[in-house]
Parts: sequence; structure tokens; C-alpha cells
Amino acid sequence: MRTVTLGNTGITVPQNAFGALPIQRVSEEEAVRLLREAYHGGMRFFDTARAYSDSEEKVGAAFGEGSLPGGDTIRNHVYIATKTAAKTPEDFWKDLETSLANLKTDHVDIYQFHMVDQCWRPGDGSGMYECMQEAKAQGKIRHIGVTAHKIKVAMECVESGLYETMQFPFSYLSSEQELELVKSCKEHNVGFIAMKGLAGGLINRADAAMAFTQQFDNVLPIWGIQRESELADWLAFFESGDAAMTEELRVFIDGEKEELSGEFCRGCGYCLPCPAGIKINNCARMSLMIRRAPSEDWLTEEWQENMKQIENCMECRQCVSRCPYNLDTPELLKRNYEDYKKVLAGEISVK
Repeated sequence: MRTVTLGNTGITVPQNAFGALPIQRVSEEEAVRLLREAYHGGMRFFDTARAYSDSEEKVGAAFGEGSLPGGDTIRNHVYIATKTAAKTPEDFWKDLETSLANLKTDHVDIYQFHMVDQCWRPGDGSGMYECMQEAKAQGKIRHIGVTAHKIKVAMECVESGLYETMQFPFSYLSSEQELELVKSCKEHNVGFIAMKGLAGGLINRADAAMAFTQQFDNVLPIWGIQRESELADWLAFFESGDAAMTEELRVFIDGEKEELSGEFCRGCGYCLPCPAGIKINNCARMSLMIRRAPSEDWLTEEWQENMKQIENCMECRQCVSRCPYNLDTPELLKRNYEDYKKVLAGEISVK
């Protein structure tokens, strides 16, 4: 399988990586099994975050002592990226030490500022970028990265020359602005790590997702994985080789882009927390999820209760002010709730 080098980091790995956010939803035993299977299947890059509850601990359990025979460990053969959402130097160092302990390692290969609203810079008064520099000098991190959902902030970070990697949502539903971000990363020799390659669950064809991504030789996709079947889809590419962008796939992707054009929630979660307790990042795109994923997963009693919370919307519009895609979120919630009620009543049929 083809490889990708992340900018000037020197990190070269197969263009097929593991996103460890979803493993927080499975047992440690299951997570360890998935992570080790991913390694033995060919994956060499694993992305997690301090904010992903126990994800880091599961990665540490999978790759630490006893993970390979003869006293060796998987950790010695993979790259691990994690993140801090800290806003103060004190919290930065607390997060970093916690991550190192959880991951059972003495260093993180790429340490990323998580979901930033601004471009941290040396001398900006926050002390945050200086923390990264000091952590790198101490050998606790190898490379400085950043993740974002706001395109202007992402562009500023890339053009600043301060960051070695940029992690940003990227899929075949991406806009021209996001394509320009990938191009800018290549021009500035910044590694591009693509999160949400399946658009938060809206894309359901692995071959189309991979074929699109492999058109860009500087993009490393991290696929969110929590099930054996999901992992199998991605590991299959190590055996079958690169995914070719066929005419059939082009036609399919064009149809998908047309169907999903306009206002739809990407599920980034920037809008949270909601004062009314609404799980906006899923509720605001429920009409798509129940049609593009197995509908029974979204029609449970739990999700019916979650959708009913929309009735408690206070129209405070905090979600609107936070949304990086400028969506009218309260209106989206109302439309999705009305559609959901019709599905439950049997007025609308979904697969």
C-alpha cells in the first residue's frame, strides 16, 4: 500500500491509519484486540486525545509491555498522536503527563492542540506555544501539531510556519475551501491528517472514501474504528492494494455530493455543551443518519429520548454562534425532529 510522509516530520506511514476516538465506547478487552489487530494488519499511525475518556489508556494497554514476544512492544513500531484541549500552561502540563502515563510511553510522536479557536503563537501572552517548545526540548513530544474545525483558523495555523501537522475534517464531501487547505499544507510542508473521512458516519462506502483520499499524496486519513467489521474494511486495502478512482466511483461520489449539498450537520460537536442538554451533533443530522446507517441503531428508546430533548430548546442560539459551518442549528433540529416523529409513526419508511 502507498505511504504518506507528514510534512517535514519525517514520519512516513501507510496511507491508512487508526482513529481511536470510538474505542472509548467498547470494553478494554475489545479495544486492545482491535488495536493489536490493526497493527498486525499493517497500520502504523494511531490518533487519540486526552478528551476521549479512556481511549489513551486502551492504546497504552494494547501497545505496552507484553504486546510483542521477546520483551519488545508494539509501541516501538508505531507512531502515536494525541491532543490537549488545555487553555493554560498548567493544564497543558497536567494533560501531557497524564497522556504519557496513560499511553505507557516516554514520548508522544505528535502532540496536538485540540480543536483550537485561535492560532497559538510564541509571545502571544498565553504561554501555550512555549509549552509545546519546552515539551519538545525535554523529549516528551517529537512534533507539534494542531487540530481545527474552523477553516480560517486552520489556514492561519498552516501559514504561520509554527505547526508541523494540521488535522482537519476531510472527505469527498469537502468544500473547495478544504481542498485549498490541503493544497496549502503541501505548499508549506505541513502534514495533513484527515479526520472524519466518513463525514461522521454519513459516508458508508469504504472504497469510495479511500479512493478519494488517495488522490492526495500528502493526506493521511485516520478512520474511526470501534467494530471488527469496520477494521476489516480498512485492513482489506493492505491486501488488495491502492483504491483506484474508477468512473463508477466518480459517478457515485458526484451523486453523493449532490444529495448532501447545502445545509447539513457534520457532527463536529463545536456547538456543545447545549444548555438544554440536547445532543446536537447527532440530533441535528438524524434525518441523514437513519437513512444512511442502519436505522435501528437510531430508533432505540435511548435515541427517542434524546430526540425528545429538542422540545426543550431555548432558542438561545449559542450553538449558532459556535458553529464553524454557519448553520441555523435550531432550525435544523426542528426539521430533523419532525422527520423523526414521522418515521416513528410509520408515516415515512427508512431502511
